Amino acid sequence: MECLSVSTLGTIKSSSKFPLSLFPNNPRTSAVNVIAAPRSLRFSIRNDASRSSLGTVSTTSRDPNSSATTGAEDFVKGNVYPKGVGVITLDRPKALNAMTLDMDFKYKQILEEWELDPKVKCVLIEGSSPRAFCAGGDVKQITKKNTLSDMIEVFTAEYPLLCKISEYKKPYISFIDGITMGYGIGLSGHGRYRVVTERTVLAMPENAIGLFPDAGFSHIAAQTPGGGSVGAYLGMTGKRISTPSDALYVGLGTHYVPSGDLGLLKEALLDIPNQTSFVLVSVPLLLHVYISEDPHKDVTALLAKYNRSPESEAHLKLLLPQITSCFSANKSVKEIIEELKKHQQSTEASVVEWANDVLQGLGNGAPFSLCLTHNYYSGVASGYSKGNEFRTLKGVMKTEYRIALRASLRNDFAEGVRAVLVDRDQNPRWNPPSLDEVNPEEVEALFEPLGPGIEELKI
Repeated sequence: MECLSVSTLGTIKSSSKFPLSLFPNNPRTSAVNVIAAPRSLRFSIRNDASRSSLGTVSTTSRDPNSSATTGAEDFVKGNVYPKGVGVITLDRPKALNAMTLDMDFKYKQILEEWELDPKVKCVLIEGSSPRAFCAGGDVKQITKKNTLSDMIEVFTAEYPLLCKISEYKKPYISFIDGITMGYGIGLSGHGRYRVVTERTVLAMPENAIGLFPDAGFSHIAAQTPGGGSVGAYLGMTGKRISTPSDALYVGLGTHYVPSGDLGLLKEALLDIPNQTSFVLVSVPLLLHVYISEDPHKDVTALLAKYNRSPESEAHLKLLLPQITSCFSANKSVKEIIEELKKHQQSTEASVVEWANDVLQGLGNGAPFSLCLTHNYYSGVASGYSKGNEFRTLKGVMKTEYRIALRASLRNDFAEGVRAVLVDRDQNPRWNPPSLDEVNPEEVEALFEPLGPGIEELKI
């Protein structure tokens, strides 16, 4: 069997609407044993004694002012400084700032309030420690409470928040310092200004736990070099980006500021007066004041002042010919693997090393997840270039919501979390166990409209 060579996202036809509530009994999904499954890995998350817990929930958003969000007050801190700069600090360092559902609600509540507040000129997002900006979503939060309604509540909290960030009306600046993975990339990567440092580590490792790289990364991937090939490579393999040059090359970063200068940059941002849009730029022995009616111009000028050129060339740029030859949208997953095996015979040692590493990364992923990710990312990249609904993040997230609900209830997800996070034997028993046994119709079924009684994502 071969996974589909190109995605049929826009042309899928079926005799049924694939009701989500009937997913376990769908006759086409014999290999897709659906059981209660925990939430996405995002990355290895630790236990936290003060973590909030979830029970069975309704499909509507809870009141952000309810007592259930009390714990989020300590983990998501919002402060507006005297001169009109709002700062959101993720402060859950023991869990690498992993986001709980309550934290999502609090985060979105703050952004919505500040967007309407004329006193707030721009928003800065940061982590409380240099170790991590945000390692993703808290997978262990719902390992015991994981019904369909739980999945609906998680994704209806996360996905509209990402769309809010992508269309935020005021300057949205992320200090992406330290570990930033999965949902953490969503919180930062969809914002307008993305500051990386030499400590930044970026990755989308979800295939390794039997899910797929979500958080709107497919939309980011579609805009990467090679017609989206670089993004597909990162999404399918879960490979880490650990240099500023690669982060900038892919587009996950817009500016590189050495970590030692982040404090100075933050002080300069906080010193932007709020009565008119000024930017104060410190220069030895001088203070230059620039006046602008557009806060984006102010922020852009300030970031340009602190921006530095990376010391090394982007490694991904050097490998672009190989990445494009392997991860173009017109190749199936099995064809990708065959192309990588050819690169193993290269006369260039660096290419051989890369091919070996990539094959190992693909080998860690669930076969079904690899096919799903390839089909999905190929479809989004194609749609983005053609200007269809995938041109916008909102359009992408509506389809991603369908996929996420179904993928999170598959057995592979529960098994991946068991092998990686619970038992940690690193020996998941995937179902199906090989690419040859993945049924293309089962992959396609995850894209279909939701069934009766299950609402589509509203943004």
